[in-house]
Amino acid sequence: MTTVKNEPVVSVSRPGTVVALIVLLVFLGITALGGGIAMVFGVGGEVMLPEEWLDGMPLIDSWLLPGLVLGIGFGVGSLLVAYGIIRRTSWEWLGWIESRTGYHWSWAAALAIGAAHIVWILLELVLMPEATWLQAVYGAVGVSLLVLPLLPSVRRYLALPMGLSAEPKGSAGPR
Repeated sequence: MTTVKNEPVVSVSRPGTVVALIVLLVFLGITALGGGIAMVFGVGGEVMLPEEWLDGMPLIDSWLLPGLVLGIGFGVGSLLVAYGIIRRTSWEWLGWIESRTGYHWSWAAALAIGAAHIVWILLELVLMPEATWLQAVYGAVGVSLLVLPLLPSVRRYLALPMGLSAEPKGSAGPR
């Protein structure tokens, strides 16, 4: 009779900070995608964003460009980064980020979206005539997206296994 030794199954659960990062990215992604679509296609008309708000903006004469940045950059971009954190899929074309940082590409992408979103909100505050409670909410989202990836629990979760964060293929290494 052969006995089989049952080893405990070790599963890596997502820390709460990683879940919070994913939730914020999905929230930003969905709302930015919706807002971008509304800006590009004029959904909501005067109720959403009055055309006279464009008067003080340099080089912008319609809501098309801001809508594209909002919808594609923050909408689709945030959802893609959330997917990357959830699945931790490695894509060869993003390997240069992983080899430079030692973290999954989604770590650097979350930082970039957080920093860009803070700049976006600051531009809104400077260029748009009226500030609303939305700037405060989305400003907090941007700051959170910049801070959460820097926390040790998120860094550990998105750290690459040893050996994968080394130099890119074809490199001779240190001499």
